[in-house]
Amino acid sequence: MRVALLTEGARPHPDRGAGAWCDRLAEGLPEHDFELYLLTGPAGLGSAARLSPAWQGAHDLALWGRRPRGRAPGTLHRRQYARAYEELLRALVLPGERAGFGAGLYRLAALVREDEGTLPAFLGSAHARRVLERTWRLPGADTSAGQPLVRDVLVAADLLEQCLRPLSAPWYGTGPGGLGGADLCHVVGGGPAALPALVARHLHGVPFVVTEHGLHLREQYLGYPPRAEGGAGAESEERQARNECRSDDRRHRVRAPGGERASHEAPYRWPVRALLLSFFRALTEETYRQAAILTPGSAHDQQWQRRCGADPARTRVVYEGTPAVDRPAAGPEPERPTLVWAGALEPGRDTELVLHAFARVRAELPAARLVVYGQETAPGYLAHCATVAERLGVATAVDFAGRPGSLAEAWQGGTVVVFSALSQRSPRLLADAMLSGRAVVSTDVGVAREVVGPTGLLVPARDPRALAGACLALLRDEERRSRLGLAGRLRAQERFAVEPVIGAFREIYLELVSQYPAFPEGGGVGEGNRAPRPFARPAEYWLADGARVRDDRDGGDGRDDRDDREASAGPADRAGPADPESGGGGAGAPESGRGQLAVVPAAAEERPEPAGPAGPSVLAEAV
Repeated sequence: MRVALLTEGARPHPDRGAGAWCDRLAEGLPEHDFELYLLTGPAGLGSAARLSPAWQGAHDLALWGRRPRGRAPGTLHRRQYARAYEELLRALVLPGERAGFGAGLYRLAALVREDEGTLPAFLGSAHARRVLERTWRLPGADTSAGQPLVRDVLVAADLLEQCLRPLSAPWYGTGPGGLGGADLCHVVGGGPAALPALVARHLHGVPFVVTEHGLHLREQYLGYPPRAEGGAGAESEERQARNECRSDDRRHRVRAPGGERASHEAPYRWPVRALLLSFFRALTEETYRQAAILTPGSAHDQQWQRRCGADPARTRVVYEGTPAVDRPAAGPEPERPTLVWAGALEPGRDTELVLHAFARVRAELPAARLVVYGQETAPGYLAHCATVAERLGVATAVDFAGRPGSLAEAWQGGTVVVFSALSQRSPRLLADAMLSGRAVVSTDVGVAREVVGPTGLLVPARDPRALAGACLALLRDEERRSRLGLAGRLRAQERFAVEPVIGAFREIYLELVSQYPAFPEGGGVGEGNRAPRPFARPAEYWLADGARVRDDRDGGDGRDDRDDREASAGPADRAGPADPESGGGGAGAPESGRGQLAVVPAAAEERPEPAGPAGPSVLAEAV
């Protein structure tokens, strides 16, 4: 089948280290044709030679930076744009009209197809800014973050144009490179990357899967925190001066609302940040509502998704596989008892906790030492930690080693690995430490209990006494360290191997194909010369070589050899799964195209039943 993989940033490139998850997926499923649709920065995709050979094609769209050039819409289309844009904005600022977000979004997408290339020009126009200002100041609008000023309207209009830019991408046709010709879309990362999938589902009925290894909405909340601002949220003159002195590159990075992680120094007043958070919240809810299947990277992320309206019946945890499972275990332990801590040097990682705990360990084991790996991400935090170590009297036994050459080297130099974070959102770093075979002690937060389980020691957060006690228990018991280290390595190898991830998505893809109608020409209702036939390709089609000859054509009546296979589809293949909410189609079934049960032609009713079965139904945050 043809799979359109939509993501954001540079993660699919194989030369970007841990960002090759998309490449591993495409390479692990060679029976399918993968095309990459990438939302990038102003530099674009770059050289195609950097992509893995597994990709059948690559398309990119600059999500942030300068607004793309395009002609302004005519008077009629400008009015239609204004009505659709106002409907979307009302859903963002009026609590009683939240449900109108999807309708406004799809109306904008439909208008773009009627008058291509005009949406960015409209969103950047004075007319759109007036619509935003009028709607933002309506009676009953949520302005708890402060009344928007004129400059807030200008900034928010620019940011919303960037957020909605994927609607104007040239990806929505049914020809080569069009999402309408894909069998399914796979969104990796969520956020603006889900916009093309939502549009393809609405226009062509293409189902889509959403994979999130770090929840986009959560990163936005962390990136736009509330701040103590004077008056109605006014920034200080000093802060404004610093923002004005930033370089152009820094401005582009900070003003990338759909980036992998929003900047903690975003120079927006709180009304603008509140509006952006409202947009991302509405987009996330619409994405979860329309997705056929959600695959969070942990049960912890799954709970977040449920809070945003995700259906548990359509949610399946698929851990992020890592090639590190094939890495040999760490060698002999160092001669001196050594605690190893790794992570970003910031208050959320609570390096102070491990320093206080180490002071207690040092009082019991004078030969113990602590090695801290990581780069400073909060200015001044490294100096603060050094001061804490000096005050506790353990500075001579603490080594702030900076960024390690590799994580394997970091674990190799320790006797016990310690994690002291206040919030452990990603399992990657924990899993990598467990794969080293070293015993792990962690605060019981986030995904720690889910990942470590019974193979390590979990202690309450912000409790130096408990953390010190756990470290001492392991440092004094070599047999227990060895047993827990081996158990942790086996647990991580079982959960985070690449092969189970590939197998899980192979089953998910086949399940979607068996549940959703498939159109031979890849179009929706009313497109093409022939009426679409629901479930025209049964599940067995994907297990044979039929998908490899999809482009062969019969020169006579325009039919291809797929039609001969499709003629064997029986009534069981034409029946859609029940959905009590929509009245047809499976969970998350599209509203048009593939998600509707079309009337079966009389000739199709006379087709014989298929001879065979209906086919398979389906069954760590790096430094």
